[in-house]
Amino acid sequence: MNIIITGAPGRMGRTLVTLVHEHSRLTLAGATDRPDSSLLGTDIGALCGLGELNVPLVDDLEQCDPAADVVIDFTTPAASMDHLEYCRQQGIGLVIGTTGFSPEEKDLIAQAAREIPIVFAPNYSVGVTVLLSLVKQTAALLGDDYDVEIVEMHHRHKVDAPSGTALRLGEAAAEGLGRNLYDVAVYGREGAEGPREQQTIGFATLRGGDVVGDHTVVYATEGERIELTHKASNRNTFAKGALRAAQWLVDQPAGLYDMQDVLGLKNG
Repeated sequence: MNIIITGAPGRMGRTLVTLVHEHSRLTLAGATDRPDSSLLGTDIGALCGLGELNVPLVDDLEQCDPAADVVIDFTTPAASMDHLEYCRQQGIGLVIGTTGFSPEEKDLIAQAAREIPIVFAPNYSVGVTVLLSLVKQTAALLGDDYDVEIVEMHHRHKVDAPSGTALRLGEAAAEGLGRNLYDVAVYGREGAEGPREQQTIGFATLRGGDVVGDHTVVYATEGERIELTHKASNRNTFAKGALRAAQWLVDQPAGLYDMQDVLGLKNG
């Protein structure tokens, strides 16, 4: 199976390159970076400390192996839109781990999924995928008597807030409660806002250091509190999940999927 990795010199990109290189059934078919990168032309294997892989870093998917089966994309929304169009034109699958998309960009992804298979998830951790199911089930069991708050923390370099994973956790809780997240979400609080409105789902965002990703969903009521927490200690868990998604995707028809599809949890 031939895989192209976009944003290959980044934190996630390097992890993916290493795991593909170590995998007996996967081949690196290309590695890209942004057009203004000073690393263009460098062998991605040498850049990742793996030795020469004969895969130079390029700025365009058109310069990668046309026999690629899947593109794995952890970049920026603007770059992901370009990668989406390339995959649509070539008829190959796309695994998207980029976050921070606008509603219009999400619509374009959904439209492309009518022609090609796409796995689109804010978090590729198997643990977070299971957590999403637990969050929805717990919200449904507890009902409106419990307030729902979501706290997330990431490294200082993360550019979007709240994280895509936090938003997806909020959606899962809202689904369990029969609410629309975007009608009830509160993104931070400041000043004399008055008492908390019962139907709201609150988000608190923390940034600092080298935190890979911590997420906690809090259910609070009079006299007790339940917390569901996931903490990632390194990026391997996300990269392994993305590779699992890529291998699953090649056998799927056109459609928009997420990690719950990959793990078979949708009807669980």
